Amino acid sequence: MKLNDLLTTFRAVAPEHLAEEWDQVGVHLAGNGKPIKKALLCIDLTPAVLDEAITNKCQLIVAYHPPIFHPLKRLADRDWKEKMLAEAIRKGIAVYSPHTALDAVREGMNDWLCEGLGKASVRWSIGIPKLGPKGNYKVVTFVPRDDLERVRDAMFEAGGGAIGLKYSECSFNLSGTGTFLPGLGSNPAIGQHGNREEVEEYRVEMVCDRYWLPYVLKACHETHPYEVPAIDVFELTSEPPIEEEEQTPGRVVSLKKPVSAQTLIRRVKRALGIKHLKASVPPGYGYKHEKKIGQLMDDGTVRQVPNDSYDKDQPDEIDRIAVCVGAGGSLFEKYPTADAYITGEMQHHQILDLYQKGKVVILAGHTNTERPFLGRYRDRLIESGAGKIDWLISEADKAPMAIV
Repeated sequence: MKLNDLLTTFRAVAPEHLAEEWDQVGVHLAGNGKPIKKALLCIDLTPAVLDEAITNKCQLIVAYHPPIFHPLKRLADRDWKEKMLAEAIRKGIAVYSPHTALDAVREGMNDWLCEGLGKASVRWSIGIPKLGPKGNYKVVTFVPRDDLERVRDAMFEAGGGAIGLKYSECSFNLSGTGTFLPGLGSNPAIGQHGNREEVEEYRVEMVCDRYWLPYVLKACHETHPYEVPAIDVFELTSEPPIEEEEQTPGRVVSLKKPVSAQTLIRRVKRALGIKHLKASVPPGYGYKHEKKIGQLMDDGTVRQVPNDSYDKDQPDEIDRIAVCVGAGGSLFEKYPTADAYITGEMQHHQILDLYQKGKVVILAGHTNTERPFLGRYRDRLIESGAGKIDWLISEADKAPMAIV
């Protein structure tokens, strides 16, 4: 296949418009224009990976991380990256990067990582308010006719009234008559003490995600003319999941059955095929830090002994889990109400803040959360029309750091 034909497949699997604005997805080196018969998949393009591609006579490297992220002013063999890219150009090897487009797309990296966490009742993208079968509400209030638009608009602006991703400012409004009798010490916006009042009011209803509920209630209180407005909040427990059409990097999973910190950590290890990871587990989850000890081995290495590091009677309290492959610290700020956060790496102060808020944080290593997906990515490319190409997964592509 020619590179231009193959780009159609890449964009079908991970549309480039889904990538973050700051990202550098797409073609990095165009190659020599010859047909592509063999391609190499990797997370990071390094000199060792390039040598592997040359040895295997590959005409294309698909590097998940963009090898040219910051602008290059010259290719003068001054450092390893300039030498590597110059050599790739000399060999006529094309380079393509999908990066955050592959994170965001449905059935991409983040959805794959979610699969290993347990059966989910609903899953949605971080940054997009999502309605689902659990944790959503209907807010009802009663507003005088003259104040209807002001109060309703404030509730919309605070996050109420969104259904799915294509519809917003959704509400139901029913006209009726409200009555009230202002008592001593009250300060009624309408009427006088001791007189029962009848007011033409509208019953206003709108759905609201759990995350936005406090903001919607605050907006209603602040804009409502009544001293003590009547507000009803109903939890919705049987609403079916709504298929989302927009996708962003990062996911939130609502599990059908809550799990313990111990169980979640075990599932992450199994999903990624790793023996060790970093975990921040606040008090209350049954995690006994003091029983995690190091044992000196005969070869001089220290092995972490996994003997009874958890309370056997710890509660199953983790329900909503935020997931982001790679580094998800800044993205997680868009969803502060998860019970646990899973990513590759985060800044110390981000972890400290979540710990103080009682949130579980699991760090599995930046590329550990990405590299196991390459096999799935290869299958998707083949299914989408690139089956004539011999796809190889790099063996030289390794994480630059290891737990020792």
